[in-house]
Amino acid sequence: MSFQKSILMNKGINYFGIDISKDVFDVTDSNNVHTVFKNDFKGFKAFLKLLDSSSHCVMEATGYYYCQLAYFLQDNVIKVSVENPLSVKRFIQMRLSKVKTDKSDSKMLCEYAQSTKLKLWQGNSKDQIECLQISRLLGVYIKQTTVLKNKIHGENVLGEPSSLVVHSLKRSLKTIQKEIKSLEEKLTVLVKKEHQELLTHIESIPGIGRKTAITLIVLTDGFERFTNASELCSFAGITPIIRQSGSSIRGRARISKMGNPKLRDLLFMCSFTACKNNKACKALYERIVAKGKSKKLALIAVCNKLLKQAFAIAKSGLKYDENYRSVLVEN
Repeated sequence: MSFQKSILMNKGINYFGIDISKDVFDVTDSNNVHTVFKNDFKGFKAFLKLLDSSSHCVMEATGYYYCQLAYFLQDNVIKVSVENPLSVKRFIQMRLSKVKTDKSDSKMLCEYAQSTKLKLWQGNSKDQIECLQISRLLGVYIKQTTVLKNKIHGENVLGEPSSLVVHSLKRSLKTIQKEIKSLEEKLTVLVKKEHQELLTHIESIPGIGRKTAITLIVLTDGFERFTNASELCSFAGITPIIRQSGSSIRGRARISKMGNPKLRDLLFMCSFTACKNNKACKALYERIVAKGKSKKLALIAVCNKLLKQAFAIAKSGLKYDENYRSVLVEN
């Protein structure tokens, strides 16, 4: 679809491209009018005066700076779209723009909005926001436990480690592990509150444990944010990228790694168990290895299979059944 044709299709809508930083946000509308506002409630109210029922605000999902403004606009019944930064970046590259400023970025976002079919941003419920925050904090604490365990090991191999240092490290490790346990319990309670049946169904898939099931539900908002399994696989960053051109370029297929790294790591760990206990995953793994492909590639395919099974079960409302072929869709 051409840029000019897209503009004609979106005629009557006043798009606002918004580039947000810590202190301010730059706005450019469909008439190429540029304005700067403070990134606070006073600035939000001033910006709201420019908007009406025909307005559609578009911003990028970079960091957390966009969140407060997005929720403010949504609460005031203004259409909001929060786009993938990679999609916007590629659009700017295609436009061959040589200028990179907050003003130019807001202008490009406005042009991007006029040339793209946008999805309205849904936001999250209060419980969903808390679940996401707990999940992120757990990720920080888990990394810290790894650092502390490595440090304790490093001190011990010295031969005569300082008891003061080792005891301090162990106290810190114990404190963080206690926090992790408390947060995991709270997260489980919150997920069960909204998705008890879904959690039970996802856990029924051989290879997917409680931690992965909860992470899947939290990150996907109960699988409501995806319309098909392919979108979910892309979100996890386990879709293959193939580099081939003519007869000279035939790069090895690899996963994109553009998705959520925490979910990807959990799925990869699950794939080992799934290869033993999940009938469809085991068959897929053996078939790929029998073709001479690497075991790692086969495990990645198993990760995809697990996600597709989880998506099918979430949408069907059924428990896992290894003989139900409409759930166990073959690759």
